[in-house]
Amino acid sequence: MPSGRRARFAKGTPVLEAARQLGVYIESVCGGRGICGRCQIEVEEGHFAKHGISSSPAHLTGVTEAENRYSEKRVLAAGRRLSCQALVDGDLVVDVPQDVQINRQIVRKRAETRHIERDPATRLCYVEVEEPDMEKPLGDADRLLQALSGEWQLENPRIETRLLPDVQRLLREGEWKVTCAVHDDGDGPLVTAIWPGFHNIACGIAVDIGSTTIAAHLSSMLSGRTLASAGAPNPQIRFGEDLMSRVSYVMMNPEGRAAMTKAVREAVGQLIAQLVSGAGVSQEDVIEATFVANPIMHHLFLGIDPTELGGAPFALAVSGAVAFPARDIGLPVNEGARVYVLPCIAGHVGADAAAVTLSEGPHRAEDITLVVDVGTNAEIVLGNKHRLLAASSPTGPAFEGAEISGGQRAAPGAIERVRIDPETLEPRVKVIGGEEWSNEDGFDKVMEDVGVTGICGSGIIEVVGEMYLAGIIDEDGVIDGRLAETSDRIQASGRTFSYLLWRGGEAARSQEIKILQTDIRAIQLAKAALYAGVRLLMDKLELESVEAIKLAGAFGSYIDPKYAMLIGLIPDCRLDKVKGVGNAAGTGARMALLNRGHRREIEEVVRKIEKIETALEPRFQEHFVAAMAFPNKAHAFPHLAEAVKLPARKVLAEAEGGGRRRRGGRRGTR
Repeated sequence: MPSGRRARFAKGTPVLEAARQLGVYIESVCGGRGICGRCQIEVEEGHFAKHGISSSPAHLTGVTEAENRYSEKRVLAAGRRLSCQALVDGDLVVDVPQDVQINRQIVRKRAETRHIERDPATRLCYVEVEEPDMEKPLGDADRLLQALSGEWQLENPRIETRLLPDVQRLLREGEWKVTCAVHDDGDGPLVTAIWPGFHNIACGIAVDIGSTTIAAHLSSMLSGRTLASAGAPNPQIRFGEDLMSRVSYVMMNPEGRAAMTKAVREAVGQLIAQLVSGAGVSQEDVIEATFVANPIMHHLFLGIDPTELGGAPFALAVSGAVAFPARDIGLPVNEGARVYVLPCIAGHVGADAAAVTLSEGPHRAEDITLVVDVGTNAEIVLGNKHRLLAASSPTGPAFEGAEISGGQRAAPGAIERVRIDPETLEPRVKVIGGEEWSNEDGFDKVMEDVGVTGICGSGIIEVVGEMYLAGIIDEDGVIDGRLAETSDRIQASGRTFSYLLWRGGEAARSQEIKILQTDIRAIQLAKAALYAGVRLLMDKLELESVEAIKLAGAFGSYIDPKYAMLIGLIPDCRLDKVKGVGNAAGTGARMALLNRGHRREIEEVVRKIEKIETALEPRFQEHFVAAMAFPNKAHAFPHLAEAVKLPARKVLAEAEGGGRRRRGGRRGTR
C-alpha cells in the first residue's frame, strides 16, 4: 500500500525484493545492508476482508542486528522495519509511509499530483572494498570497480581518470568503505564521484532558461522530492528585451556572444548556490543537471553563436540532446556532475517546447490536443498519438507586462484579476500579495502591505476581456470615446481614449494605472500572432476545432481560460477542456532529471514531430488579420458563446480629430 499491488512470495523473501518485483520501487542506497534507512515500511495489523488475509507484524522475521544498530544511530519509529532486513514469514499488508514514499515525485500542477518514476542517470552505490593483500596485487581502484561490479551488478564499470589520484586516500579515509556516484545514461557505468564512508545525499537541478526568467528546481536524486525552487530574471535582458534583439546584439558586437553566455551561466550558478543553501545541502552534492531553453537561449547557454537563427533557414548548430560534464561550462556543482540538455524541435521551437511536450504528453493522447507555451516567443504543439506538429509565433513581451503602459512582471502589488461592471464601468481588482478584491473588507491592509504598482500578464488579459464584455472596446479593439459622457473612467488621450483602471492615491505604493489604446493594440498584435500560428497547424491537420488545450508558460497557470478564449488568444474549445499547466517546461526538465526513460522518450518524439515554419506559410497573414478582432473575425466560437454572453458587434468609425468617434452601429449578434 498505497499502490495496492499484491502477489505471492516464498517465505524468506525480503520485503524490499518483493516490492521491487511488484514494481513498487523502494530506495536502498546501501545495497540492503540496513545502513541508509531509506527502505522503511510498516505492517498493518488485522483481518482484511478485501484481500482475504490476516496481517500482522509477527508475520515478518525478527528484528536484525543491522536494524538495532540503525535505531541506535538514527531514528526508526516504533512499528517500522527496514524492508531490506525484514523477511516475509506470513500474510502481510505492507504500507510504505508517506514520508518515505520515494518511488515517486509529487509535482503539484493543478488539483492533481504527478508521479515521476525514478530511474536517474546517476545513482549512489555504497560498497565495502577488500583491503590490499600481498598475495592479490590488484590496484585499489581495480578492487573498487570489482566491488561495484559484484555488489551492484554493474557491467564493466569505469572510473573517471581525474579521480584516480584520490582513490587510495578516499578508501583509507573511509576504512575501505566508500559511496560512489555512478553515471550511466546508455554509455556504460562510470564512477563520477567518491565519498569516504556512507554518503546518502545526492541532488540534481532542473533549469528552464527563459528569455525573461530563469527557473530552477533542486531535487533529491534519492527520493525524487523537490527540495527547493527559485527563479531570477534572465540578465541577458540588458542586451535586448526579445530574442531577435539579442541576436542583433551578437551580430553588431564582437564580444556579444561571450558576454551573454557568461551572464546566463553566472545567473544559473547563483541560483544553484541559492537553492543548495536553502535546502541545507552542499554544491558538492549536486551530481546531475538538466536544462531546457528556447533555441537562442539554448545556443547562448552552450556558448554557440545564435546568428544563424536570426534569418531563414533558421539553422540550429545542434538539435539533438547534448550531454557533457558540468565542469565544461563552469557550473558550481560536483566536479563529476553531468549535464543533459533536452533536444530542440526546430529553429524557433526549442528544448523548452520539447520539455512541455514531455510533460503534457500530447503524443500519448487520443484527443487532438493543443499545447501552447506562452512567452515572448510562443511555442505551439498540436496533435495526438498519431501525428504531432510544432511551430512558433513571435508574440513579443506584451503578455509579460512589457510594451504595456502600466505593465510589470508578476510581483506583489501587480493587478492579476479584473472585473468591470457593464453598467457603471467601475472596476474591481485583485493584486498579487492579497486575497481580497478591491471592494472587500481587508483590501486596505493589502494596500498597506503591497500597494497597487502595475498590472501583470493575467491581469492584462482579463482587463482587455472585461473591456470587451462591457462594451468599452469594440471587436476591433477601439475604445469607445462616447462612453466618456457617462463615466469618468473613459478619458481622452490625444487622438484616442483610455480606460482608468486604478485611480492611484496618496499611498506610496499606489500608482494610477490606465489602459491606453496602444496597450490594446499591443495585446491584439501578440494574440493575433499566436492564434495565427495555431490556426496554421490546424489547417495542416484539416481541423476546425481542437479537443483539449493546455496553457503552459510563466503565467499559464494564472490565465483564466475564459478570458484567454474571449480575447482570441486560443481557438474555440470546451472551457472545461482548457487547463493552465504552469511551468510545464520545468516539469519536463525534472522528468528528464529523474528518469532516463523520459530522455529516450522525448528524443524519439522530437524526431517524429513535423516542424512548420509560420513565416513561410502563405496563409499566416490572412489568419493574423482575422485574429486581430475580438475574439476573431473569421472563426466562430460556439463553445465560448455557450459559456459567455458575447456583446453585439459594434463598429466605431475613426474620428476626424480629437480622438472622438462619430457614429456607431450594430449589425447582428453572435
